[in-house]
Amino acid sequence: MPVKHRLTAPAPGWTSTTDVVVVGSGVAGLTVALNVREAGLRATVVTKAMLDDGSTRWAQGGIAAALGEGDTPGQHLDDTLVAGAGLCDEEAVRTLVTEGPDAVRRLIATGAAFDRGEDGEILLTREGGHHRRRIAHAGGDATGAEISRALVSAVRSTATPAALAAEGIELIEHALVLDLLTDANGHAAGLTLHVMGEGQRDGVGAIRARAVVLATGGMGQVFSATTNPAVSTGDGVALALRAGAAVTDLEFVQFHPTVLWLGPEAEGQQPLVSEAVRGEGAHLVDADGVRFMVGQHELAELAPRDIVAKAITRRMQEQGAEHMYLDGRHFGAAMWEQRFPTILASCRAHGIDPVTEPIPVAPAAHYASGGIRTDRHGRTTVPGLYACGEVACTGVHGANRLASNSLLEGLVFAERIAADLAGRHRADDLPERSVDVAAARAAQPVPLPPSEARAEIQRLMSRGAGVLRSAASMADAAAGLALLAEQAYAHVAEEKPADPRVETWEAANLLLVATALVAAAAQREETRGCHWREDFPERDDAHWRRHLITHLTASGDPASTPEER
Repeated sequence: MPVKHRLTAPAPGWTSTTDVVVVGSGVAGLTVALNVREAGLRATVVTKAMLDDGSTRWAQGGIAAALGEGDTPGQHLDDTLVAGAGLCDEEAVRTLVTEGPDAVRRLIATGAAFDRGEDGEILLTREGGHHRRRIAHAGGDATGAEISRALVSAVRSTATPAALAAEGIELIEHALVLDLLTDANGHAAGLTLHVMGEGQRDGVGAIRARAVVLATGGMGQVFSATTNPAVSTGDGVALALRAGAAVTDLEFVQFHPTVLWLGPEAEGQQPLVSEAVRGEGAHLVDADGVRFMVGQHELAELAPRDIVAKAITRRMQEQGAEHMYLDGRHFGAAMWEQRFPTILASCRAHGIDPVTEPIPVAPAAHYASGGIRTDRHGRTTVPGLYACGEVACTGVHGANRLASNSLLEGLVFAERIAADLAGRHRADDLPERSVDVAAARAAQPVPLPPSEARAEIQRLMSRGAGVLRSAASMADAAAGLALLAEQAYAHVAEEKPADPRVETWEAANLLLVATALVAAAAQREETRGCHWREDFPERDDAHWRRHLITHLTASGDPASTPEER
């Protein structure tokens, strides 16, 4: 069916054509682009900033796969299912853990250099929820940066100017995706976007394509404090909702337990202190030096992230503290410098020396376990629209992502998307699509909130839908978000609408995603995984061991429906 809602934006001033347009330049997006290019398809990569500015490069800990002696995909599957708290799609997890090791080996063949021991074998560490050492890392604590470097290098080696796009991968940087374009049958036929800056292509344009792949990353910027970069404004999920796609499990936002605490007024992207630090033996302690995780879980500091984040939050409440501490002083200077150089430099830049003092830490928004609903080939409920990486919900993570499964998921399911597209191409089932221009024009334009709304959205979400949630807190958040939407409509009625530009488009995306998240979280009346309800503190399998599926109504409001059993 045609798209019913779209962002308020000027008509496209330029058009280009490709076979597959990929939005996003992290591990998921670049892996799709490289693989479809190898299959003989033209690919265009659209990215919001520079090619290497996505979320992937911020990943510190590593990539999980059963590569070590004695480890098996079955053991990896078991750990993933436990972390997912009853909501993982077991077959999707099985796909992840069985295809993962070879996918990592192909990544190495692409040029990614993981840390190795003197015997030449890949060094493996542990993180929360893993019973085995299965986390491969690079540069000590710069795994994402190394994976990004390798993939960007591979893409740039085949990248070409627009005029030669048929011979390589075309790159469009500094571009914000706006909305999906469809043909008369509702099949994805391209997208609209806004290119920032001046050049051959600037302003709003359109890319026509046989298929569209969303790999836009997360939506951490809906909260005041997050480990996500500034570009993570939920653009992919918002686009999918407006396009009529199903979105699932939005309520399950993972808050990383150990984010460097920079003070009560700190906002925006916060420095992450990787779970691998705890994997190597650092302890969580309170101001009195008490290891409060001991006795709370068999894995203590290495319990799954939702358990550790809740324990830290609970201890903060009990003691009236603003943060806890991560103590790795026993590592010594040499280990900090060799194993965790990035974290060491980040801490020292903020006046903290982990070699001589505990690190102040507190939970912050980190990863969206939910997203655009897909099957195991990355296909969404809109024909021709695919999604992978953090923007997608493949069913792998359930109610809580297992540490270091995210890079692996992006890698494995990107390869599966590319294989699906290549198979359709060989079967002559990937025809050119004609955009239904009339339907695109008829789609209801979404009023844009002012750019200042971003800070208010973050304040409302952090207070009402953060680590701790209740019916009352989420009702307050929902009311505040609804007021922002009403004000945007009122400004249009008064002929004083916000100007369509990057800041207001981002604010509109954040407002839509935040509203959908709160609606789902309020509906799920239980505590499960990284969704913690103070008023419903127990897990309720009888009623809630199922997913919430979110669509936009005809009026443009998100509505969540429990999945049929």
